[in-house]
Amino acid sequence: MVKETAIPQLLPDPLERAQAWAQGGRSVALATVIDTWGSAPRPVGSQLVIDADGNFEGSVSGGCVEGSVVAEALDVIASGVPRVLEFGVADETAWQVGLSCGGRIKIYVEPLS
Repeated sequence: MVKETAIPQLLPDPLERAQAWAQGGRSVALATVIDTWGSAPRPVGSQLVIDADGNFEGSVSGGCVEGSVVAEALDVIASGVPRVLEFGVADETAWQVGLSCGGRIKIYVEPLS
């Protein structure tokens, strides 16, 4: 007897999703990991796309800081001004959002037109 296994679907590319959302008239921001130190949940280049309604796809932190990144991205969409976010174990906010892995990550959040 052969056991069937489901083939996992590939996650959509955040850049392709960002392009599709922007072309569909959504206001969009893109968050990209630009620097890591120590034990970081995602490597440099990892991306998360966020729209003005708070929908998001991709990953910059394995979930531990993504809620905070989404909230900051909504501000970036509204203001049109990019920003760099930093989360690390020494940062009191990092403990609040769950980055207790001992590392540090920098994330660049930019609005897309």
